Amino acid sequence: MSGASVLYDVPGPKARARNRVYSVIGALAVAGLLTFAVLRLNAKGQLDPEVWRIFNYAGVRTGIRDGVLTTLEVFAVAAVLSLLLGVLLAVARLSDHKPVRWLATGFVELFRAVPLLITIYALWVILLTNREALGLTGSQPQFWALVAGLTVYNGSVQAEVLRSGINAVPKGQREAAYALGMSKTQVMTTVLIPQAVRAMLPTIISQLVVTLKDTSLGYIITFEELLYTARLMSTNIIVNGNDTYIPVIIVIGSIYVAMCLALSALAHWIERRGRRARTGITVAAAAEPVAAADAAETAGPAPEAPADTKD
Repeated sequence: MSGASVLYDVPGPKARARNRVYSVIGALAVAGLLTFAVLRLNAKGQLDPEVWRIFNYAGVRTGIRDGVLTTLEVFAVAAVLSLLLGVLLAVARLSDHKPVRWLATGFVELFRAVPLLITIYALWVILLTNREALGLTGSQPQFWALVAGLTVYNGSVQAEVLRSGINAVPKGQREAAYALGMSKTQVMTTVLIPQAVRAMLPTIISQLVVTLKDTSLGYIITFEELLYTARLMSTNIIVNGNDTYIPVIIVIGSIYVAMCLALSALAHWIERRGRRARTGITVAAAAEPVAAADAAETAGPAPEAPADTKD
């Protein structure tokens, strides 16, 4: 059967009917749970118009705007540093020198194993204790602790991604580059890393989305990013004797989803442009019939083939 799946047998008429019944029952169950949740929220006053009008206040909008900008600032710095660290660690893990390779392997395995929250908190304590010696003021200890934690963790993950991409490049290309007289640095920078980045771009972007979401861990060290701002608003703003946790969670969650979707869309755009750059071939235009005829006339008549002779 041409339409058969290699993973499972094609369901028959009874199985298809049973699957439809299960799908309808599952959809009704989900709809029932959503209806129950909406009714409970309405009974608690979380859906009253007064609760949602808090987002019309200038102070609330300013707080959300500042939280978004701070989150994007941390993400931008951590993303760039984690990519640079990932490249260095990937190259170090492929080094011919055993001490360099062992040191990079230990660094990667350590920070991949330690929970990111513990890393951020430990760095915050270290920076907070030595803030005067490091010249840090204001919220800088929280900022750099969050950035450093995100960098070492995501850099370790990106290093493994890039190392896998480099190892996936056919060995013949590496051998051909060495045969042309290229040094190891030239082979790595001009042959291996560009192909590894192109091949692993979806995974790299996925890890950057994780980096963006992990910026929310800054609220643990009282860094005023988006989640910490949302926590302050939901705690301090009371409407009709009720807290505003649900509206704030819905709005802030929607902002996080929008930022992640925007980053994913950017990744797809970059991937499409890269695919077009690899496959775009300019085809030479064919000669015009008139120009071809003129060229034939200029060249003169074609020489006749010699006649066959018999001895």
